[in-house]
Amino acid sequence: MADFKEEINKRRTFAIISHPDAGKTTLTEKFLLYGGAINLAGSVKGKKTSKHAVSDWMEIEKQRGISVTSSVLQFQYDGYCINILDTPGHQDFSEDTYRTLMAADSAVMVIDASKGVEAQTKKLFKVCLLRNIPIFTFINKMDRDANDPFELMDEIESVLGIATCPMNWPIGSGKEFRGVYDRRAKHVTTFTAFGNGQREVASENLAIDSPELLGMVGDELFQTLQDDIELLDGASAEFDIDKVSHGKQTPVFFGSALTNFGIEIFLNYFLEMTSHPLPRKSDIGEISPFEKDFSAFVFKIQANMNKAHRDRIAFMRICSGKFEAGMDVFHVQGKKKLKLSQPQQLMAQERKILDEAYAGDIIGVFDPGIFSIGDTISVPGKTFAYEGIPTFAPEHFAKVRQVDTMKRKQFIKGVTQIAQEGAIQIFQEYNTGMEEIIVGVVGVLQFDVLKFRLENEYGVDIRMDPMPHEYIRWVTSTDTDVARINGTSDMKRIKDLKGNPLLLFIHEWAVNTVLDKNKGLELSEFGRW
Repeated sequence: MADFKEEINKRRTFAIISHPDAGKTTLTEKFLLYGGAINLAGSVKGKKTSKHAVSDWMEIEKQRGISVTSSVLQFQYDGYCINILDTPGHQDFSEDTYRTLMAADSAVMVIDASKGVEAQTKKLFKVCLLRNIPIFTFINKMDRDANDPFELMDEIESVLGIATCPMNWPIGSGKEFRGVYDRRAKHVTTFTAFGNGQREVASENLAIDSPELLGMVGDELFQTLQDDIELLDGASAEFDIDKVSHGKQTPVFFGSALTNFGIEIFLNYFLEMTSHPLPRKSDIGEISPFEKDFSAFVFKIQANMNKAHRDRIAFMRICSGKFEAGMDVFHVQGKKKLKLSQPQQLMAQERKILDEAYAGDIIGVFDPGIFSIGDTISVPGKTFAYEGIPTFAPEHFAKVRQVDTMKRKQFIKGVTQIAQEGAIQIFQEYNTGMEEIIVGVVGVLQFDVLKFRLENEYGVDIRMDPMPHEYIRWVTSTDTDVARINGTSDMKRIKDLKGNPLLLFIHEWAVNTVLDKNKGLELSEFGRW
């Protein structure tokens, strides 16, 4: 039992969030570099390094230099077992990010030092607030000309409404960036860049008043640092771990993921400040990670990670106990006992079959089409369900059909699998088949991903016609006959893959009009997986 608790205690599971191009995926790569999981770090755009990021495995990600799907990475570092959930920064894929955050115990928020808090950062931050999870801030790209550090701190507090506590402080920025001052250790760590940041950097710790530091940074930066430290010690908030653990205060770190400045310092502090896996809410109350019985929930499904095998992987967050390969488990929603097939530990598209895993770990299992996002897996005899994952209401719609009618089977398989991943939502009009479907997405870039994946993974060309509709509502009143709803001229009656009835509208006022016309009708903006 001692080993069991020790294994769970050393787990750390966190997500990385940011606005697009703030350096989130590059930071992920550097964590892997310091953890020894990779020997050479790639950059997302792969220019100087001629490599792609490990976590960007999908072909469209490599072509465009963006992350469009969450990836899972596990590595060991300094006695900890770390599970990183790298999320897409682009707002068009925020739903995937939201689901991923449901599987995380904390979040690392990456901010571009020259741009400050950007639009998508605000949205993702709000998602973190919904769960009150700890948020750690890494202000990135100090190797470029950056905003004043005090202004960046003020912006985080005023725009995001969370208290800040700087744990280290930068010395200069851009070409003048010399290192960071560790406020607790009271020394300066200087760095020597090497190989475009593809390898770990050489670092040196110097006393704050040492002649060596003065000689390295020069009179102006040396004096600025002394003044900044005096101001910080007198005016900044005290570090409060209780506030951090409840999402009320964020520790702030400065550095450069591209050149590795400050990465190791951040990683060490982060692991010290974060906790073991947290309890999870279920319909029978909170489930402790130290509960001996295994349980997990599905937060992501991904088809065709291995194009040669046309496989489908269900990602599960283990919430309690210990998983052992070959053990019997119970699929709560499917109401049947089964064995999880080919349990794998993931390193983006790289994988290895595992024999065991513990609460906090993310595992991938082969899915023959039985799992859905939000499903609960438990041990036989323990039937309960973890709280569901809400689905975002799509804001853009298009009619989609295959060009070649001979490829109907591939078309149906492709759109169904991609929809089950949560990347798109698909609907049908009543009394129609799957020859033409309605696709709903949160962001228009998802249409491009759908077209790209159908062509490259399923060999299907499609025709896509945008629709003017922008508002969708689930019909939640159980006694409503959808065919008899007194609607507006722009309203469409549709159903989702599970047969649930929905209504589509062009104008928001039409929603209220239909509600006024139909007493007892109940509509919702959210569905649930």
